[in-house]
Amino acid sequence: MSYGASEIVAKLSRLFVVIVIARMLSPEDIGLAAAAFAICETLKALTENGVGQRIIAASDTELAAVTKRAHWIFWRWALLLMAGQLALGAALYALGFQVVGGLVAIAAFEYLFMPGGQVQVALAMREGRHPQVATIAGVQIVSANVLTVALAIVLPSPIVLILPRVLTAPIWLVAVRRLRPWHKDQTVAPAPLAPFVSYGLPVLGVEGVKALRLHTDKLVVGLLLGAEGLGLYFMAFNAGLNIATSYACALAKIAFAHLSQSLKLDIDARHSSVMSLLIISPFIAAQAILAPIYVPVLLGDSWSQIVPAVSILCLCALPLTLWTVAAARLRLKGHPEIELGVDALLVLMLTLSAVVTAPMGLTAMAIGYVATTTSILVIASAPLFFPSIAKSIQEV
Repeated sequence: MSYGASEIVAKLSRLFVVIVIARMLSPEDIGLAAAAFAICETLKALTENGVGQRIIAASDTELAAVTKRAHWIFWRWALLLMAGQLALGAALYALGFQVVGGLVAIAAFEYLFMPGGQVQVALAMREGRHPQVATIAGVQIVSANVLTVALAIVLPSPIVLILPRVLTAPIWLVAVRRLRPWHKDQTVAPAPLAPFVSYGLPVLGVEGVKALRLHTDKLVVGLLLGAEGLGLYFMAFNAGLNIATSYACALAKIAFAHLSQSLKLDIDARHSSVMSLLIISPFIAAQAILAPIYVPVLLGDSWSQIVPAVSILCLCALPLTLWTVAAARLRLKGHPEIELGVDALLVLMLTLSAVVTAPMGLTAMAIGYVATTTSILVIASAPLFFPSIAKSIQEV
């Protein structure tokens, strides 16, 4: 609930961003920023490499060695990702996508601030300090959104959706270092690298595929319908899916840490999923039903065409919440490769759905997105409630 409150506050502040950019930026400008945002978020997902989870799950005797090796990995991985994103931005610029390439390159500098606080965050979560970590994350996001609104009013251009995430990164870094001070223990040797690699590669694959699942459709829409079409699609997702999935996002951050302490994993995971669905369902229903009222009021009458898509996309929060708990259970049972397979299948089917439904319009694309996501994730989550069929699904 602490993370849920943080996510909801962050998403509400994001709603003000959506309101302002709907009035200050053209659909084409929004589409260009959305393309850059999708690329950056896909690459940023690669920072979730399982190293933090190794810290959370480490025993007290091995903690000093694990954190020392984790710090070593965090810095090298962040610099590698930064170099790769800068190169990608330069390549896009050279290919004629100057605006998108420039935005991707600017966003790469966020990686400079991440490795200095990642060990501290993992240690804080290991100690159960989820509310404080959630508050810090929420403050950074809200600060970035406030800055986005200010920039959109003063200098309306695609950069307002990218630059604030870099400028507010120091807020997160300073706060997490104050929350949980940590220094390398010079008297111990770093933990072996091999366990991090063997555990991290499947997790890295899962997170990368998960990011593709969230953003590949936007790239497909941009290629098929152009920047203006992507702008409409992006706004529909922000008004519908992003706010509705706040709880799922929060749940993803703490499900692993919570269930890792469980003595009855299957039972506790099942209870967690049921409770989560009971909590989120009334909010999702209300958002879907009230979309015809709040979308024109908040965004303006010119955006009324996205109302049906917003109502439909809200429903995606339910299967995503269910799968969040099921995926955490799989990781704790030592089967991240199953999660990877499910997410890879979902990416493939969502891409196919976007290609097929794009010529039919925004509402058809929303229906295809929700139907595809729901059918795949409900089937994949079935072992959470029916453990007897887990073996057969795993074999598939």
